[in-house]
Amino acid sequence: MTTTTTWTDDELDSIGHAEELEIASLRRDGNLSSQRTIWVVRLGDDIYVRSVNGPRSDWYRSTRVRREGRIQAGGVSGDVAFVDADEEINEAVDAAYRTKYGHYAASIIQAITSPEASSTTMQLVPRA
Repeated sequence: MTTTTTWTDDELDSIGHAEELEIASLRRDGNLSSQRTIWVVRLGDDIYVRSVNGPRSDWYRSTRVRREGRIQAGGVSGDVAFVDADEEINEAVDAAYRTKYGHYAASIIQAITSPEASSTTMQLVPRA
């Protein structure tokens, strides 16, 4: 898998400010799965996503196959690698979700910051 080194500042800003992200994973046959709409957060120069339903979610399970896919958010679209995040980043990702989506019901925020959801935290890394 070939990856570029970083997102551009414009891409980080656009994706980071987007309310939602469309995500599709690459299947074994090389075709993309159906797009799913999920939440996305930015931490510094990195972009993170996670499954509110934890590892049992269909879209999350499909990312495990080839660990590659395509995203669209804030006018940015591109191919990405799905990189499992280190557990150490989860508290910061939780805080980013609380800050960005705190205007939603507390139960929704609790779900996206639960240990089950945190276990699915992935960094989106641009692919060439």
